[in-house]
Amino acid sequence: MNQNAEYSAVNDAVRGQFFRRTWAMITPYWRSEEKGKAWLLLAAVIGLSLFSVAISVWINHWYKDFYNALERKDTAAFWQLIGYFGGIAAVAILGAVYRLYLTQMLTIRWRAWLTEKHFARWLADKNYYQLEQGGYTDNPDQRISEDLNNFTSSTLGLGLGLLRNVVSLVSFSIILWGVSGSIEVFGITIPGYMFWCALVYAGVGSWLTHLIGRRLIGLSNQQQRFEADLRFSMVRVRENAESIALYNGEPNENQRLSARFGKVWHNFWDIMKVSKRLTFFTAGYSQIAIIFPFIVAAPRYFTGKIELGELMQINSAFGNVQENFSWFINAYSDLAGWRATSDRLLSFHQAMSENEQRPAAIDVRAQGERLVVQGLGMSLADGRHLLIDGNMIVDPGQRLMLSGRSGSGKSTLLRAMGHLWPAGHGSIRLPAARYLFLPQKPYLPIGTLKTVLSYPQDDSVYPAQRYAQVLETCRLPQLVSRLDEANHWQRMLSPGEQQRLAFARALLFAPQWLYMDEATSAMDEEDEAMLYQALIDELPGLSIVSVGHRSSLKRFHERHVRIENGQLQEQPVS
Repeated sequence: MNQNAEYSAVNDAVRGQFFRRTWAMITPYWRSEEKGKAWLLLAAVIGLSLFSVAISVWINHWYKDFYNALERKDTAAFWQLIGYFGGIAAVAILGAVYRLYLTQMLTIRWRAWLTEKHFARWLADKNYYQLEQGGYTDNPDQRISEDLNNFTSSTLGLGLGLLRNVVSLVSFSIILWGVSGSIEVFGITIPGYMFWCALVYAGVGSWLTHLIGRRLIGLSNQQQRFEADLRFSMVRVRENAESIALYNGEPNENQRLSARFGKVWHNFWDIMKVSKRLTFFTAGYSQIAIIFPFIVAAPRYFTGKIELGELMQINSAFGNVQENFSWFINAYSDLAGWRATSDRLLSFHQAMSENEQRPAAIDVRAQGERLVVQGLGMSLADGRHLLIDGNMIVDPGQRLMLSGRSGSGKSTLLRAMGHLWPAGHGSIRLPAARYLFLPQKPYLPIGTLKTVLSYPQDDSVYPAQRYAQVLETCRLPQLVSRLDEANHWQRMLSPGEQQRLAFARALLFAPQWLYMDEATSAMDEEDEAMLYQALIDELPGLSIVSVGHRSSLKRFHERHVRIENGQLQEQPVS
């Protein structure tokens, strides 16, 4: 996708539905098994937010008495009000601390719940695999880790801020309406004129803020994506450090990383330009708001209709009303970031939903005792056919070798058996028995060697001595003493050692059916022969379907099927 494609696609998909779909993303937590604690925390946070509004109203009334005492030079009242303010401040501090603490508690609980749900959904229905293959969405790791964190904190922050502003607006509007009096303009008496001045001032400001800053939403979305792409590129360098070093590919990688950072750089400059214009306006708007109520209320003060305390109370009330009316202006950058984060999560959800709802082109089911491939066709994204009408039956206990030219579809056939190939037709009936796939490049999770060997099961499933036995069988005796050592084994072991470790995993797992995709390609023929023989000897009755090129593999298989011109052709075993 180009840099604007995803944002445009999301806009097209959710235009007119953004708030409905975002609401659907927000509400499940509040109806979940954690709803009791969630609503209790939310009620406490809302209560403390409303309490902070009450404190502000309290201080507003204090302003009137304090400035009147100053005007009268009443020393006793002055010191009494100073002490009174100390009590108000102590209560305000206590409320502010616990409002923040409980908000953070609610945020992390909500984030934890959402993260667990996203982990489960991302890993279900092969979403994690299909989304990578189809290019449906970028950087799902960032969306689950960073975007969910930003979404929960921003949603609560903005939601509670809006609620607090609405309550504060009502409270201070009543005060401002009561103390501002009326004014006559062109023979028309306008009651509560300061309230209307605040409304017009904030309304014009909000409209201009949106005109100036609306590009921030798209730019924020792109910035998150470009930053994630840059991090991913650096991780790729770390993961492939040896290959890059042997190729002397440092200049090329430097060019790639610089190009990635160039996108970050240019997009951030665009954000800076928009932010500069927006800050010029909002800073000016805020500064003018300081003197605007004095200018509007001054005529009544100078004519003696109000005292200094009332003037300061009007100023305080006007400032609160104007600030509450201006919530959209002050929160615009946060709203833009929240919208960008929500768009990214919505596109992630949409991509997973499309994958989940996509009907399986190839009907793959576990049924019966035999492997049955019937009328199977497999296609590439460009429309090229790998297999046209494949038919094959493998009985229990048989060992079958699949061969063919590079790119003929051998590995793709195994992917189709593993529910990983979306394009094609026909059916595959897998035996309803214990099975295991051994890919060419085995996955070795970071952890103890026992964890690696027992994957995908827990390492407590097998007795300790069994781990040592399979390592000895697979010619890895040097690793026996390191079974409890936690490490990044994929980096430490050679490709051949990794494949031998995968065979040790198969011996532990003891499947009834084993599907291997060039699982010995990094071994020499001696190790290959020894490991195949170990499987046959230690797992009697094991059914094997293996992809391979070497002729030396044929002696371990009773049948040989070759993919040629889009057909599965039975070959004589020599």
